[in-house]
Amino acid sequence: MPSHVALLRAVNLGPHNKISMAGLKALAEGAGLSEARTLLQSGNLVFQSKKTSAALEKLLEGTLAKELALKTPVVVRTAAEWQAAIDANPFTAEARKDPGHLVLMPLKAVPAKGTLATLEAAIVGRERVKLVGQNLYLVYPDGIGESKLTITVIEKKLGVTGTGRNWNTSQKIAALF
Repeated sequence: MPSHVALLRAVNLGPHNKISMAGLKALAEGAGLSEARTLLQSGNLVFQSKKTSAALEKLLEGTLAKELALKTPVVVRTAAEWQAAIDANPFTAEARKDPGHLVLMPLKAVPAKGTLATLEAAIVGRERVKLVGQNLYLVYPDGIGESKLTITVIEKKLGVTGTGRNWNTSQKIAALF
């Protein structure tokens, strides 16, 4: 059966959208997903299912809303898609030197043409971005916490929803497959 990763957006950040990883695993198993495992406390779920990524996103978003009153986007990738995203990283030097400031942001759809230029024009700091298919790669050389390049800005400029994981976490997810 194919392996997948589901990435929940904006969970366990501050007092909102709290979910235990044991609870997430139980929720996934209750939704019929096999061999569910979690990584860290940031909403990373690896599991097996024959369903498509789009169907799994809808299933998990609906189950989270119904069972936990948690309304948050979920991005799902197959193991092969996740590995392809790792392999396509355009910032290989940054991945080696400073992986904590490199972010892989899987998107729910490919952004429309021209939106990447709009996003790049909105960058006011030293951040750099590259789009490869349905994945955005971001380098935050001065750190993410103080950056003006927030997920809100990114989604507004690209017109699509996504969720990011730093390169260290992205590698740990790949190791779970």
